[in-house]
Amino acid sequence: MQSDEHRTRIRYGEPGNGGPHERTVEPSSAARVIDFALRIGELLLASGEGSEDVEVTMAGITEAYGLPRCETNVTFIVITLTFQPSLTDTPISLERVVRHRTVDYTSLAELHRLAVDISQGGVTLEEAYGRLAAIRRNKYPYPHRVIVASLGAIAATAAILVGGGYRASLVAFACAIIGDFLYRRLGRLGLPPFYLLAVAAAPGAIAAIILDRIGVDINSSAVVVGGVFTVLPGRALVAAIQDGLTGYYITCSARLLEVAFLVAALVSGISLVLVVGRHVGAGFIVDNQLTPIRPEPAYALVAAGLGVSFAVAVHTPRQILPFAAVGAAFSWAGATYGVEWGLSPVIATTLTAMAVGLVGHRIARRYRTSALPYVIPAVGPLLPGSAVYFAMLQITSGDSSRGVASLETAVSLGLGIGAGVNLGGEVARVMDRLRGQKELMSRFRRRLGSGGSAMGGE
Repeated sequence: MQSDEHRTRIRYGEPGNGGPHERTVEPSSAARVIDFALRIGELLLASGEGSEDVEVTMAGITEAYGLPRCETNVTFIVITLTFQPSLTDTPISLERVVRHRTVDYTSLAELHRLAVDISQGGVTLEEAYGRLAAIRRNKYPYPHRVIVASLGAIAATAAILVGGGYRASLVAFACAIIGDFLYRRLGRLGLPPFYLLAVAAAPGAIAAIILDRIGVDINSSAVVVGGVFTVLPGRALVAAIQDGLTGYYITCSARLLEVAFLVAALVSGISLVLVVGRHVGAGFIVDNQLTPIRPEPAYALVAAGLGVSFAVAVHTPRQILPFAAVGAAFSWAGATYGVEWGLSPVIATTLTAMAVGLVGHRIARRYRTSALPYVIPAVGPLLPGSAVYFAMLQITSGDSSRGVASLETAVSLGLGIGAGVNLGGEVARVMDRLRGQKELMSRFRRRLGSGGSAMGGE
């Protein structure tokens, strides 16, 4: 596949496909091609795509329009693309800055489809600009009320999966919607995302304390964990690990720092509430153990609902929702039964994420689109919400040693998810390359056989 050729060249620093028969491009046309490739790369990077995939996509676009020797530089917020027609010509260099992060996997899929069509030929630059403008004008595939309900559903299903029961599920649903409302209203005032996220994570903990103080029989800890699930930065974490494993260490460091700040905001918001709850004598803060659920098939349906809710929240195309449901159910079953069979949680999580990444990348490569819409919702049940919650609980209670241990567990689970997804993608690429070589050898043998028969007939 052409993308594999670009990927190999980018990884090992091989030159582009220049040569004596390459097309000559006017400087004005070259600047427009570079500008278009940068616009595509900016949107991909803002959607959480890995830096290597951004470079591969831009390389395919520039080469398709006659710029075979472009140098790209992708960092966390800046993308630079340079083209030098020859050693004696002045280079043309442009850059774009990613100022806003978006989560719209429908537009992401359309961008990949546009890039593939360009690399295959037949799309003029004017047509490509028109299609890009149409993608940017596209509305989300789901109404706003459905998006809000999906956030509540994430919290509700997560509360059930940690043993909270239907009461905790209903409360978590309502608190997640309240948190999203506060996030959007305060966001209009121009507050930084750190404070917005801290506020959005707090309603679950506040409700848990209130219900505990008035004597409502409910698993309050499950309510808090459900709220944690809605704000965990799983997408950013997967992208960070992918960048680190593919050699983009600066971007990886920046993404990990972003994840650290997002988690710090989450910890700050909920921990402050838990400290207040401890002072007012909330009982669940003392008796904080969640009831472990047995690995029963019925919970796989709840996990499937969690995956679909994640998919809707990130605006995944409708046709991918069945994969999100099946993938999330498989993720929950793989991690849960893996621990039941004696594997450590980190190993079980990593192996499950690898399987999801392998299947997701294989399907994405078949349809020539991004793997993120297939993979990210499917690994939703693997996110370490409980570990993050217990880390906050133990740290605020003064048990720092146990709190750090729980935080280390959460980090290990998160790294296992990212590494597993990336490794699954690499295995998928190797399998496709081997299959392509096998088909090439089969065609070669058939040609030799037909040639030999024709010669023998003569």
